[in-house]
Amino acid sequence: MKSGTARRHRAAAPILVTLVLALIGGIYAAVNATTASADDAVASQEQIATGKKLFEQGCSSCHGMGAVGTKDAPSLVGAGAASVDFQVSTGRMPLAQNQAEAPEKPVAYNDEQIAALAAYIGSLGPGPSIPTAQDLDYTNADLAFGGQLFRTNCSQCHNFAGSGGALSNGAYGPNIRSASAKEIYEAMLTGPENMPVFSNASMSPAEKQAVIQYVMHLRTEPSYGGWGLGRFGPVTEGLFVWAGALVLFIAGAVWIGAKVR
Repeated sequence: MKSGTARRHRAAAPILVTLVLALIGGIYAAVNATTASADDAVASQEQIATGKKLFEQGCSSCHGMGAVGTKDAPSLVGAGAASVDFQVSTGRMPLAQNQAEAPEKPVAYNDEQIAALAAYIGSLGPGPSIPTAQDLDYTNADLAFGGQLFRTNCSQCHNFAGSGGALSNGAYGPNIRSASAKEIYEAMLTGPENMPVFSNASMSPAEKQAVIQYVMHLRTEPSYGGWGLGRFGPVTEGLFVWAGALVLFIAGAVWIGAKVR
């Protein structure tokens, strides 16, 4: 005969405990995720509000209230956070005076303030965002391919060795040999000053990483011709050789003249 009370399986209790713990853990994770999302949203709004105040104090005199632009400076609506991060973190902005090229100079804001300014401008309209750590990881990028891309797209202004060079109407391609990976990526992404924009549609993140790999390699590449002479190319090196030869000719002429006397 069967007993009136059904027997429980030995594993029933452990299974029940496991299920209850899993349920509690899931609820806890969901609650934390919701709270974290809310905190992030609040922090973002606070950052945007801070950036707006900083913009109104230090940038609106040129770019106008709401960053809509004036006769002295362009609108920043849609410029994107990456553009602000590049310009302000390199000291190019705020601009001391209107000129053909915004020079790199000491930075006027700290990292938190720069992030707030970038967040504010980024909130005004869609534009390039600040590259992530994954975007800036050029460890496995193709060095040779990066060299090809650089010589094709960049060397006309920045020189074959990244040393920079003069352009028309007082503009110039700056020396990028000391630029960080972030600065190079953001410059390609946003096209500051006279530089064309290399969006991810025209130059993929992998290609940008290859260019960065090549620029970083330029810092350690030896000059196979001897003295680097600023690495400004054959014109500078040829001028140096020509000047040296001229000095030798003059010295030889003086020596011959002295012998004749």
